[in-house]
Amino acid sequence: MSLLPMTAAHWPAVRAIYAEGLATGQATFATELPTWDAWDAGHLPACRLVAAADDAPDQLRGWAALSPVSSRCVYGGVAEVSIYIAAAARGQGVGRALLAALVAESERQGLWTLQAGIFPENAASVRLHEAAGFRLVGRRERIGQLRGHWRDTLLLERRSATVGTTDTLSA
Repeated sequence: MSLLPMTAAHWPAVRAIYAEGLATGQATFATELPTWDAWDAGHLPACRLVAAADDAPDQLRGWAALSPVSSRCVYGGVAEVSIYIAAAARGQGVGRALLAALVAESERQGLWTLQAGIFPENAASVRLHEAAGFRLVGRRERIGQLRGHWRDTLLLERRSATVGTTDTLSA
């Protein structure tokens, strides 16, 4: 497996993997697939990765990307994680490799906090994030509706040990 920067050319495969996640009802509040332009506009350009099969580079096993959490400059170093693994590749270490690479890239880009909102029922995603150094911050009860049902999310975050560790403001 190779981890590569995501490009627009990957979009059909990325979209297909995203569709598999939507179909589970356990991955996102989204119910419709976005266009490339909409997806592209909502994600940071530098922190987008795909996992490609070495024997079939056009077959993606998963993808990960970051979205800004706010347009306010004070939150410029905080981003939200999206990570989706193809159904056929789950449980094979793809998520672990993608998330580790995404964390490393986020730190190269100067981000100090990554957060993830995960449905409590998505135990595999919670375990994956915890293994990558995320900690549970809290539970947001009945935060949104999916298909007519109120859903909770767990809020997890990972603080960088190298970015944003010192106060850079001078007196």
